[in-house]
Amino acid sequence: MILRMAKRRHGSIGDRFEAFSKVITRWTGSTAAFGCALSVIVVWALLGPVFHYSDTWQLVINTSTTIVTFLMVFLIQRAQNKDSLALHLKLNEIVAAVSGASNRLVDVESLSEKELAQLHRFYHELAALCRREHDVTISHSVEEARHQHSRKHGQVKARE
Repeated sequence: MILRMAKRRHGSIGDRFEAFSKVITRWTGSTAAFGCALSVIVVWALLGPVFHYSDTWQLVINTSTTIVTFLMVFLIQRAQNKDSLALHLKLNEIVAAVSGASNRLVDVESLSEKELAQLHRFYHELAALCRREHDVTISHSVEEARHQHSRKHGQVKARE
């Protein structure tokens, strides 16, 4: 089923643009791209005396770098969005597949900042409880950790 979702109509404008974006993203992160950019700057700098360091000479590099920077911002964001989504999907699969893992973490990236802060407090508390454990292989949810920690120390508390 997942493989069927991945199959798309080849040749659409969106598919061609995505393929073009992939090629450009890979190339711009290469040593060759850095070398080209450095070469452009060196050539521009060497041409300074020829053009008497004129306003036009400066405008060429300013305009060029502004355009490239503008386009690269969107290209980098596109690549990061795709990588981030793929990473979240992989982590969601792991959380869903691991027995005993808290399913509240599936799709956690969709939570509000307030909800994420609450989860952070829970896991901060879990980390503190785990630091007190002598057996480093023990793993559990925050609620289980609270209960087990209290039970071990003879202070059984009702679950919240």
